[in-house]
Amino acid sequence: MEKAPTVAAYCFAGFVLDIGRGSLLTATGEELPLRRQSFEMLRLFAENAGRLLDRNTINRAIWSDVAVTDDSMKQCVRDIRRAIGDDAQRILKTVPRRGYLLSADVVVARDAPSGSAPPVLALPDKPSLVVLPFQNMSADPDQVHFVDGLVEDITTALSCVRSLFVIARNSAFAYRNRAVDVRQVGRDLGVRYALEGSVRRAGNRLRVTTQLIDTISGVHVWAERYDRDLSDIFAVQDEIAMSVAGVIEPALADAEQQRVLRKPPERLDAWEAYQRGLWHFYNHGLEENKAARTFFHRAIALDPKFAPGHYGYALALQWEIWHYSSRPFSEVQAIPLEEALIAVSLDDKDAMGHAVLAHMRMWGSDWEAAIAEARKAVELNPNGSFGIGMLGCVLGFGGYREEALERLRQAMRLSPQDPLTSLWILWIGLIQFFARQFAAAVENLRQVGRLRPYFNNFHAVMAAALAFLGHLDEARDVLLRAPPLDPRYPQAPWMRPEDIALRMEGIRLAAGDS
Repeated sequence: MEKAPTVAAYCFAGFVLDIGRGSLLTATGEELPLRRQSFEMLRLFAENAGRLLDRNTINRAIWSDVAVTDDSMKQCVRDIRRAIGDDAQRILKTVPRRGYLLSADVVVARDAPSGSAPPVLALPDKPSLVVLPFQNMSADPDQVHFVDGLVEDITTALSCVRSLFVIARNSAFAYRNRAVDVRQVGRDLGVRYALEGSVRRAGNRLRVTTQLIDTISGVHVWAERYDRDLSDIFAVQDEIAMSVAGVIEPALADAEQQRVLRKPPERLDAWEAYQRGLWHFYNHGLEENKAARTFFHRAIALDPKFAPGHYGYALALQWEIWHYSSRPFSEVQAIPLEEALIAVSLDDKDAMGHAVLAHMRMWGSDWEAAIAEARKAVELNPNGSFGIGMLGCVLGFGGYREEALERLRQAMRLSPQDPLTSLWILWIGLIQFFARQFAAAVENLRQVGRLRPYFNNFHAVMAAALAFLGHLDEARDVLLRAPPLDPRYPQAPWMRPEDIALRMEGIRLAAGDS
């Protein structure tokens, strides 16, 4: 008789409890230190996931008839939480005066009866994704060609993103017309995320639904629905593919940041340290920015040839100079530029590296070089909102207002929930001001005030715009309530002299100076 399958491992929250090895592993195979009794306790919790275990039950299972103190049990719980980075007790929960509960979806991996189970593929060291064939929910079989073309276009667009590992179309389409368990797909292909979708056509209307799933936990990370008129089916296909590809990158980044937040800082690899740095960077604030710099620096220390560590450090340092420093720009702008240059030299195909370098070039008043770098970023990743937004920025400050506004709006459309949205709006407002579109500038700068009131010196530009519109009382009130003007801004290197002059003229008018 063939031997029945046995439990080989329990998978939960990005961890693998390998029963045969008696080890706790990360999804990438890194072994985490765990004492034998702590391992057995975690095994007990995994076997009873979602079930409250009281202290007597745990005691009988782990220590049998040996009498132990509550301290021994608590020490094992602390060991487990330390190993999985669960200081917040989101995974292993304490129920006061009752016991403990493993609050996580657990996938049971079993040994094949024949002993010939395929090897488990290690997850890549960056976000890994498969775009599964979408379901054709329409009665029309001819719709299959549109559905397959849409999936292929999304896969191709995502493959342009340097920071992603994307499974090739041929492997993904092996799951076509099959009912699939995304967690099994993740194990089969060695990916953490799967993009599923469906397409439904009714007359001249098309509905496409998409959802991004964590293949380890089975949790939905992101979902979206697209409703379109089919005036031009190929144009609709291109539009939806671009929209999905554009929003997936920041959605994956957010998912990765949430994942690494659960890990102890000392156990982060270079990629994870970079993601942790981004999380702090996007939270804004002096202390958050310092933390971002620390994690970017750690990424560089762990892997000096890791390009994102260098351009992440450049971004955080530049942000600190802009918002939290009083030193002259000319004294400190060289270091962020150097880090950005290092990043591009390490990986010339990384779109974000070129986008960051574009920003640093603009800071040195080299607008044409900045524009060239930003266009390179968009060429490498045509659907990347960061590169498109940065192209809009350098075009705008370089004097190319019309295309700048178009690009910034495109970035916002591609990634509506992006943590940098407030920055895109700020730049739109500033560019409109320099283009003498004062009413539109005021509208956007008011929005910045609601989203990010601590952004430097946008109050002064809003006051200047109000003054040029003739709203002198309101302009003066905005100026009086604004933080003190940064004395460095009349010499801001990223602004053209004529734009600085317009800004200062408006501020003098708002202040009532003759």
